[in-house]
This record gives sequence, C-alpha cells and structure tokens, in this order.
Amino acid sequence: MLPFCDILAWCLMPNHFHLMVLVNDVKLPVKEENRRRTEGFAPSETLGSRHETFGSGNSRTIKHSIGIMLRSYTNAINKQQNRSGSLFRKTTKAECINCPNGITPTFYTTEFGTQVHVSNPKKEYPQACFNYIHQNPVKAGLVAKPEEWEFSSAKDYAGLRNGTLVNKSVALKYIDF
Repeated sequence: MLPFCDILAWCLMPNHFHLMVLVNDVKLPVKEENRRRTEGFAPSETLGSRHETFGSGNSRTIKHSIGIMLRSYTNAINKQQNRSGSLFRKTTKAECINCPNGITPTFYTTEFGTQVHVSNPKKEYPQACFNYIHQNPVKAGLVAKPEEWEFSSAKDYAGLRNGTLVNKSVALKYIDF
C-alpha cells in the first residue's frame, strides 16, 4: 500500500478484518495522470492527504485502492485454494477516522468525574480505533489477550514479533502504545 498509505494497525478475524491506515499525500507521475484521466479522475487529484477531511474525490480513490487490495487478496486465495468467486461482501466499507462525525469520544465516568483514556485529545479517537481493532479477537472470545491473536498487529506492538506491515514510527504520532 506504500507509498499511498501507511498501515497503523490490522486484524484478520474469521469473518471480517480491520485495517487502520494513514493516507499519504502522493502526487502521481504524468504517465499515471494520463491513465487516470481516461478513468474519469481529475489530473490534479491525489490519492489522499494527511490531516484533511476526505472529500468525494479522496474517498473514491482510497476506496478504489482498498478495492484493488481486496481483489488482489481474493485472487491469491482463489489461486491457492483452486477456487473462484468472492471472499468479501459487496458492503465492505471504509470509515474515515480523522473526521468521526457523530462518534462518541472515548471516556469513562468515575466518582471523581469523567476521565479521558488518552492524554492528548487529538489522539483520542484514533486511539479508540486502535484499541478496538486489537481487542476484537478478545471480545469475540478467541483469545484472552490481544497479543495472543496471531492474525493481528498486536503481536508487533507487544514486541512479540518483528512484523514489517505496520509503520510503528508513524503510528506513534497518532496513538499511544
């Protein structure tokens, strides 16, 4: 997915997956822009931009990129299993987490007042998503601790595996681990 985005967290569950990515601002080469023009994209569109809200153009391109990734994965699995057909539902979706419209912030209330889970409010929602992704196998009753689930970046963040899929240095800017 590089250079178009950095993967911050991932988790493959038996019936779905989670992928937390940071979309990078990447200008396409002229040759690529000519190809994109024929596909109906404006020549100056990028494949996303850090710290910006996803507009209709950016949403379309990141969803298009995710679609390519899903089709590639499907083709590989189908070839490996000598089968054909879809692996993913047509309703596979991407949610933009830097503009969480209508999302309740991560907090809890104690006898001493409301406590926010993270010290930096700008990291609050990304941290909630990061935690949700890694807690998913625990909540599903598959393991007792996130780092026990083999199919997740939790092992990498716990220092139990030296995976190269996630970019921990970029993730540190947005989440605490």
